[in-house]
Amino acid sequence: MSKIVDDLNNFVSYAKTLDGDEKGEAQVFCDRLFRAFGHAGYKEAGAVLEYRIKKKSSRGTSFADLIWKPRLLIEMKKRGEKLHLHVRQAFDYWVNAIPNRPRYVVLCNFNEFWIYDFDRQLDEPVDKVAIPELPRRYTVFNFLFPDERKPQFNNDRDEVSRQAADKMADLFKRLTKRPKNPVPRDVAQRFILQTVVAMFAEDIDLMPAGTVKSIVDDCLLNKQSSYDLFGSLFRQMNDSTAASGGRFMGVRYFNGGLFAKVAPIELTKLELELIGGEEPTDQGAALKDWSKVNPAIFGTLFQQSMDASARHAYGAHYTSEADIQRIVGPTIVRPWQERIDAAGTMRQLTTLRRELSEFKVLDPACGSGNFLYVAFRELVRLDQRILLRLKALVSRKEFENQSKQLVAISPLQFYGIELDTFGVELAKVSLMIAKKLALDETIDALADEDGGEFSKGTRELALHRDDALPLDNLEANVRCADALFSDWPSVDAIVGNPPYQSKNKAQKEMEPGYLQTLRQRYPQIDGRSDYCVYWFRRAHDELGVGKSAGLVGTNTIRQNYAREAGLDYITKNGGTITEAVASMIWPGDAVVHVSIVNWLKGTKDGKKRLYIQEGNDQQTGWRHDDFDTIASSLSFSTDVTAAKRLSANAKGKCYQGQTHGHEGFLLNIDDAAAYIRKNSKYSDVLFPFLIADDLIGDTMSKPSRFVIDFHGLDIADAQSFKEPFARVQKLVLPDRQSAAAEEEERNRKILAANPAAKVNRHHANFLKKWWIMSYPREDMIKDIGSLTRYIACGQVTKRPIFDFVSSDIRPNAACRGLLVFSAISDGTQS
Repeated sequence: MSKIVDDLNNFVSYAKTLDGDEKGEAQVFCDRLFRAFGHAGYKEAGAVLEYRIKKKSSRGTSFADLIWKPRLLIEMKKRGEKLHLHVRQAFDYWVNAIPNRPRYVVLCNFNEFWIYDFDRQLDEPVDKVAIPELPRRYTVFNFLFPDERKPQFNNDRDEVSRQAADKMADLFKRLTKRPKNPVPRDVAQRFILQTVVAMFAEDIDLMPAGTVKSIVDDCLLNKQSSYDLFGSLFRQMNDSTAASGGRFMGVRYFNGGLFAKVAPIELTKLELELIGGEEPTDQGAALKDWSKVNPAIFGTLFQQSMDASARHAYGAHYTSEADIQRIVGPTIVRPWQERIDAAGTMRQLTTLRRELSEFKVLDPACGSGNFLYVAFRELVRLDQRILLRLKALVSRKEFENQSKQLVAISPLQFYGIELDTFGVELAKVSLMIAKKLALDETIDALADEDGGEFSKGTRELALHRDDALPLDNLEANVRCADALFSDWPSVDAIVGNPPYQSKNKAQKEMEPGYLQTLRQRYPQIDGRSDYCVYWFRRAHDELGVGKSAGLVGTNTIRQNYAREAGLDYITKNGGTITEAVASMIWPGDAVVHVSIVNWLKGTKDGKKRLYIQEGNDQQTGWRHDDFDTIASSLSFSTDVTAAKRLSANAKGKCYQGQTHGHEGFLLNIDDAAAYIRKNSKYSDVLFPFLIADDLIGDTMSKPSRFVIDFHGLDIADAQSFKEPFARVQKLVLPDRQSAAAEEEERNRKILAANPAAKVNRHHANFLKKWWIMSYPREDMIKDIGSLTRYIACGQVTKRPIFDFVSSDIRPNAACRGLLVFSAISDGTQS
C-alpha cells in the first residue's frame, strides 16, 4: 500500500472518532486532512483557520473555516448537514476572498466532501466524495498535495456540455452545408432543438431511456428511415394523448411550442453517427449523459460553435455562472434572502412564497438564455429556502398542506427579448428543461435524511401534483425583436449583458440607417456613447419604483458622455447603485474591460460594495471597498461626476494624437531607416510614431514604428518623396476607393429610407486627400513643433500615466491613442 493511501486510511479512521461538531472539531479535522496529503499541518502549509471575510453589509465579519490561497477554501458544517443549503454562503465567501482568490471551494459535513470550481461551474460541485472513499478517490484532491497536481473530477459539467454542444453544432453545420440538397437553416435548427430536448428528456426521466439511440441503431443497422422514426417521435411528443402501444409507448406530451411543427430529415450515415455513434473515443451526442449537461452554458456553446467554420465548442467562450451571479445575486437573490431570513411566522413565509411566485424577470438581450436560466434556478432555491423554514416551523401535516405546490416558480415568470431567432429558441429550451431540474432538486432538498415517511410523502406529492410535463409553452415569453424599438413587459427585475458596440464600429457594422433611427428614438443620448448605454437608459425608464436592475456594460459607461447619458441619468432620476464592479475583464470573444452595475429605483440604506479587477489576472487582481453611496463614476476615490473644466484647459492645448487610418502609412523601424539611408530628404515625412503601448509598456517610451506624414503637402509635393509616396499609393489608395464606394452605397440606402437623414461622408473626404493620414492633427503638430518636448497620456487605459515625449515624435491616437498636452514643456516654455 502506498504511503498516501495509508495516510488517508488513517485520516478516515480518525474522522470516524469525531462527533461532527462544526465549532469544536472543524479545525482539527482540517489539520489532519492537510497532514494526510503530505504537509506537516495546515499552518506549516501556509493555510489560515477562521479567515476573516468582510460581510456584504459591512456590519461585521464572517469567518471561513480555512483558506489556503490561492488554492483552497474549506467551509465545514455539522455532521449530516445538507450541503446544498450552504453553497450560496460558500460562494459569497469565495467572491470576497480577494486578492488571490482560491481556485477550489470545498464544503464538508464530516460525512462527505463537495468540491467546487466556481470559475467553471456553479450549479453543481465538480465532484462529491464520501470520506470513506477518499483513499480510493484521492486524485480529486490533487490540488492539496504540496506539489500541486491537476485534480481528476467525475462531474465536470463544463466538459460534458462542451462535448454535447460540439456534436450537435457539427450536425447542424453538416445539414446546412450538404453539397447536394442542403437543409434550410430554420428546418435544421428546429430538428436539432427537438433532438436536444429528446436527449435531455431521456436522461432526466421524462422519456424512456435509450429512445434516441434506438432510433439511430435501427437506421444504421436495420436500414429504417430516420425521416419516419424521428418524425414519429416528435409528433408523439406533441400529442396530448400518450401512445397506448407501439414503439413510442410511454412517450408523453411535451408541449405545443417547440414540437408544434415537425419537419423530419432523412439523415446520412455520418449524420446519424454524430447523434448515436459508438466509437469509444468519439461517441455520439445521445451517448453523453445529458443530465450533466449544463443548460446555463450549453446554449451559448452550441450557438457560438455552430456557425464557426473551424471552431468547436472547446474554443467557444461563454459567460460563466460566477459572472452571471455578479448580477443575479445582488439584484435578485440577496434582497429576497434578507426578507426570507427576517420572516418568523408561517403567515409571513407563505406570503413571501406567494410574492416570489409572482416575481417577474426580464433579460432584454437574452441571447441563448443564460441569465434567465440562472435567475430561474436561483428563484427556485429561494423557494426551497422558504419551504425549509416552514418545515422547521410547523407540523408535518401543516407543512404538507402548505407545500401542495412543490415548486412555486414557473418558467412563465421569465421574459426575454432577442434579435437572433435561434437564440430565442435556445432560451426557450433552457427554461423548459429547467422546470424538471428544479422539481428534482426540490425533492432532494426536502427529503429527510433517513428517507422515512416524510421523504416518501414528498416524493408522492411531486409525482401526483407537480408533474414536470407538459413543458411550458414560452412563445409569448421569449420573443424575437429589437428591444430598443419594442415594448418591454412590466417586471420586477431586469438583468443581462446587452451588446457592446462602439460608435465607430456601429457605423460600419450595423444596418444602413439603423443609427439614424436609433438616435431619433433616443435623442437624449450622446451619439458618441457605446451601444450598451441605450440599454441602461431604457432599463431605468422601464423600472417601477422599488424594482431593480443589473446590467453589464463596457467600462466606458462610467466615463464622460457615456456616463452622463447612462449612469448619471440613473442616479439623478431616482436610482441607487447598490453594488458594482468598476472594471473587470469579461470572458468571451469580445476582449473588453466591462463594468457591472446593480441598481434600485428608489433608496436603499446601508453600505454598498464596489469591486475592481486590477491587472489581467482573474484570480489575484481583485479588491473591494464599501461606501455609503456609489457614484456614477464607479470610483474608489474622487467622485468626478460633478467635475468642471479647468480654465487652464480652455486654451486648446490638449489634443488627441494623430489617426493614421490605414496600416499603409506605418513602417517598422528597419524599413524607415532603409528609406532614410537611400534619401535623407525622406526624413522630412518619416517620423517615429508613439502609441500608448509604447508609452506604458516595456519599450521604455520608445516608439516601435514610424509613420509617413504628408500633411500640409499637395499631391505634387508628396510625389517628390518617391518611395514613401509609392508605398502609400499602392497600399492605401485602393482601400480608400473601396471604402468610399461602400460608404456611398450605404448612404444611398439611408437616404432612400429617410431623405432628411444625416449621413457620414468620412471616406469620401479621406479619398479626396488619400495620401494624407485620416486625422493628421495639424494644429497639434504646429503647437508641439515650437516645443522641445510635450506631455502625453494614454487615451484608453485604466489609470492615466503621463510622460515627457520629444517633439520629434508623432503621437498616435488610432490604436490605444494618446492625449497630448502641448502647453507644458521643459520649463523654458509654457
